[in-house]
Amino acid sequence: MHVVATAGHVDHGKSTLVRALTGMEPDRWAEERRRGMTIDLGFAWTTLPSGAEIAFVDVPGHERFLTNMLAGVGPVPAVMFVVAADEGWQAQSEEHLRIAHALGVRHAVVAVTKADRGDAAGVAADVVRRLETTTLQGAAVVAVSAAQGEGLDDLLTALAALTAELPDPSPDAPVRMWIDRAFTIRGAGTVVTGTLPTGTLQDELELELAPTGRRVAIRGLESLKRATDSVVGSARVAVNLRGVDRDDLRRGMALVTPGRWLLTETVDVCLLDDAELPRDVVVHVGAAAVSARSRRLGPGAMRLQLAEALPLHIGDRLLVRDPAQRAVVGADVADLRPAPLRRRGDAAALASTLAVPATADDLVARKGVVPVGDVERAGFDAPPAAARMTHGWWVSETMWDKWSADALAIVAESGTVDVDALRRALDAPSAPVVREVVATLPGLTVYGGQVRPAGAEAADPPEIGALVERLTVDPLAAPEASEIAALDRAALSAASRGGRLLHLAGAIYVGPAAVELAVQRLGELPSPFSVSDARQALGVSRRVTVPLLEHLDAGRRTRRLADGTRIVLTPG
Repeated sequence: MHVVATAGHVDHGKSTLVRALTGMEPDRWAEERRRGMTIDLGFAWTTLPSGAEIAFVDVPGHERFLTNMLAGVGPVPAVMFVVAADEGWQAQSEEHLRIAHALGVRHAVVAVTKADRGDAAGVAADVVRRLETTTLQGAAVVAVSAAQGEGLDDLLTALAALTAELPDPSPDAPVRMWIDRAFTIRGAGTVVTGTLPTGTLQDELELELAPTGRRVAIRGLESLKRATDSVVGSARVAVNLRGVDRDDLRRGMALVTPGRWLLTETVDVCLLDDAELPRDVVVHVGAAAVSARSRRLGPGAMRLQLAEALPLHIGDRLLVRDPAQRAVVGADVADLRPAPLRRRGDAAALASTLAVPATADDLVARKGVVPVGDVERAGFDAPPAAARMTHGWWVSETMWDKWSADALAIVAESGTVDVDALRRALDAPSAPVVREVVATLPGLTVYGGQVRPAGAEAADPPEIGALVERLTVDPLAAPEASEIAALDRAALSAASRGGRLLHLAGAIYVGPAAVELAVQRLGELPSPFSVSDARQALGVSRRVTVPLLEHLDAGRRTRRLADGTRIVLTPG
């Protein structure tokens, strides 16, 4: 199936044309039929002469319903642009063209409607001229009269040629279906509809509802009014969901493959048009429209602080709109976890180097260190080929070499350095990463929680050394209170200060690697999770689980929600 959106000025005959092509009524509301005006999205479909199925997303042409129009066009790769022969190019024709251009739409057919009422040839020539400097350049132009039935066969032929040029979407791609409608059907429950651009949906598939993070399951699928157990993009789909109420859904949410999209509230983008935009803008992607604060970084670069997190990939095309001036600018996502701008000149320096990474290697090379999961969540199919993976992080060779040189210099100057202090000095992401760096450096060694020149180890008492060794092997195997009570308190404190043990509370000690291990295991749980969920995932008692979670909260690795559940905070 191929999905095509309409575009064009109000009353230029978009809905009438869709009705003539499909034999279906695309408008949904009684008010729309009474007023003769499309207000919200409509949907209809037909089979082309080529045998391919085509579904139309019919959008409103009135400027007051521009957000609805964008919700329909945003997820769709092709448009049928409609201009009436009796009125010619109008204000919304121009605005819809700017939107299609900003979204990067390159597949289009132009229908000059009401050809029996005006100068269709003259309007067609004018449209061709207006498209010359846009992504719609070269679109086929067909004169039609829906009322008389003239030109419809030619338009269907042009649409067949258009769909033949569309790239084949991957059935294995991660799912991101933007929701454009949500409703309840008696006996079935909650149903949402949307355009599935790529990927595959199937019965019982578990998805994540963005931005809530809630897990939902598919209990039924329908495409073009036909029930099915599987749908491959691109397609118009109705999805019957289990695990969510209608009242918890709205347009602009998305059903996504868990773990394959990065949910973010801050993005750096490369602008396609270096236009001036105000501080307060609206960002559109798919069917979502989110208020945002913009900060210009420099020529062609901007940071967007979104009012609501969105599931994005690097390279996604956003549309940044100034509603007051009716200005729209296309922007490509270049960074999903931008670095903070702390010093004067940081923004300009970033703007001069900001570009959309083409590969995972480009991403790691630019940022130096990237969480392993972020590479896939950023949309890259292949992992980096020229970076090191260690303890959950991809590290560029340049960054690794810098850490190595700095670690040698710091230890040479100080003699002995706590691992965590060295981590802060290197600005490395975790203590285990620092330990891995030190392990590659001749002349340095790690004993417990300290980095020292080789041969300068200081021994713990035997019973403390045995505990350190045990918790190095199994960091979460906290000893019982009776065992701790039998140990020398001063030696315990020394081992804790040195980072060889992690003191959580009272008589509860774990290994220093317990934090990263816990975050890894908790990150595999459906979010949010309860203390009981965490206890089972960690494989420890509630006595250890509760103080460990509090330690993670304090370290901003997890966040406790109002209802007592928690979420894992992704590094960034």
